[in-house]
Amino acid sequence: MALVSEFLGQLTLNFGGESEPKFPTVVAAGDFDPAKDAARIETAVKTKGVDELTIIDILTRRSYSQRREIAFEYEKRSKKDMITALKGALSGSLEAVILGLMKSTAQYDASEIKGSIKGLGTDEETLIEMVCSRSADELVEIKRVYKELFKKDLEKDVAGDTSGDFRSLLLALVQAKRDEPSNIVDYEKIDQDARALYEAGVKRKGTDVATWITIMSERSVPHLQKVFDRYKSYSPYDMQESIRKEVKGDLEKSFLTLVECFENKQQYFANRLSEAMKGKSAKEKVVTRIVVSRCEVDLMKIRTEFKKLNQKSLYQTIAEHTKGDYQKVLLSLCGGDD
Repeated sequence: MALVSEFLGQLTLNFGGESEPKFPTVVAAGDFDPAKDAARIETAVKTKGVDELTIIDILTRRSYSQRREIAFEYEKRSKKDMITALKGALSGSLEAVILGLMKSTAQYDASEIKGSIKGLGTDEETLIEMVCSRSADELVEIKRVYKELFKKDLEKDVAGDTSGDFRSLLLALVQAKRDEPSNIVDYEKIDQDARALYEAGVKRKGTDVATWITIMSERSVPHLQKVFDRYKSYSPYDMQESIRKEVKGDLEKSFLTLVECFENKQQYFANRLSEAMKGKSAKEKVVTRIVVSRCEVDLMKIRTEFKKLNQKSLYQTIAEHTKGDYQKVLLSLCGGDD
């Protein structure tokens, strides 16, 4: 029962400050028995040919804190580390999802960012998604966890792996200096910011990117929503069109991601999922990353936006573009059809 109240407490806590309310598809299980779950997983791992279904069934229907308890019980009874055992028993996309579920949301995000800047060449697409779609509160937590996991500063790693205005924007976001939303609407500041965005871009030759970065990385989300609305009274183009005209490449993608997330973050993720499942087979990395990182945050709301966009549910789309155990694990995390 303690876990349920802890979960409810976490839900209500998130209505204060900049943290957004949660719309998870994966919540704490009611009649939770970690010792029993651990025993079932141990049997599933040892079964000849591995019983993937039991592993999926248990781990996708427990919250992160419950999965941690199961891992603790597993180690107590088998004297082995559960994550190591799962790694040995599973492979491919199913393994990626299950190991992802064994990390907290912030640990998973930090690991994905690390993966995008590790080794030769940067995976800018992942880096942009991870940094530009996370709230200031989430980024503060990601930075803390990044340092804990990798003994390195996220800011230093991002700086070492990017360049120019793109680097300046990402670093400004990672510094998480965004204002908290205020109950007072400052119409004068809204107007000033809207005009500054216009004068730094569409109105002049060349773009004063620094001004765009400051406004988009430091103002609160509700303030920016009003700024973009006001912006239309100065500029013949809306903010997204202006970005497309003014900047190119990774900088363009980053600004567009920011604006899409300010306007409707769950619609942004629904769009990303649509894009990832356009072809015959899914872009599994993208689908895995969004489903795993958002299932305890806002996947329920992403599902609603997905249905609006595609006239087809996320559940049906996943079913059509994936197969086998990978399909089963995603559908379970998806939490139902719409």
